[in-house]
Amino acid sequence: MLKSIIGSKIGMTQVFDEKGRLMPVTVIEAGPCVVTAIKTVETDGYNAVQLGFKDVAEKKLTKAQLGHLKKNNIAPKKVLREFRLDDVSGLTIGQEIKADVFKAGDYVDVCGLTKGKGFAGVIKRHNFGMQPRTRGQSDRMRARGSSGAQGPQKLLKGLRMSGHLGQEYVTIQKLLVVSVDAEKNVLLVRGAVPSVKTGTLIVNNTIKKVPVVKVEEKKVAKKK
Repeated sequence: MLKSIIGSKIGMTQVFDEKGRLMPVTVIEAGPCVVTAIKTVETDGYNAVQLGFKDVAEKKLTKAQLGHLKKNNIAPKKVLREFRLDDVSGLTIGQEIKADVFKAGDYVDVCGLTKGKGFAGVIKRHNFGMQPRTRGQSDRMRARGSSGAQGPQKLLKGLRMSGHLGQEYVTIQKLLVVSVDAEKNVLLVRGAVPSVKTGTLIVNNTIKKVPVVKVEEKKVAKKK
């Protein structure tokens, strides 16, 4: 069963749960997506389904992408992503996938491209501490400090230094689906997710263990 979808971040808001507690949520436009290709073990060596999201002008796609979509009579799509599955027998090319593949109470992993923040120092990029703000050292309080040991006489690989911050794919795991609107294709997910507004998000069923809520029956003492 397909428990994945492509979406777009709309923004954040807040809702109240059943106990009246305030809960921050991210609003995600989840779909509708179209099945653009199906791969099987017999033809490709593995089972997978490719989904397309958001219509786009033909001039914004390459000839290879247009040919791939026109072969199956599918309109040009902005985003194409492939999802591995154990069984693809229930899917057909051209089938529409909506937000109702999830339901309230599910846990999902959300992947997106983080905000790019340009060149940053070690304090902002790696959470380094500042140097003392004493007289004569005021120009060094945000500096990195020593670059390594004197023995090798070179910089070792993997040192945390200044550089480009952000603009990398990050996955936030085990987020609770608070609400699903199948008509408007909107998901409300508890907490924050990576990406700017209108950025593309990949929503998958979580790979972590989901807590099982046990309902205990109340024992009523019998009167003698």
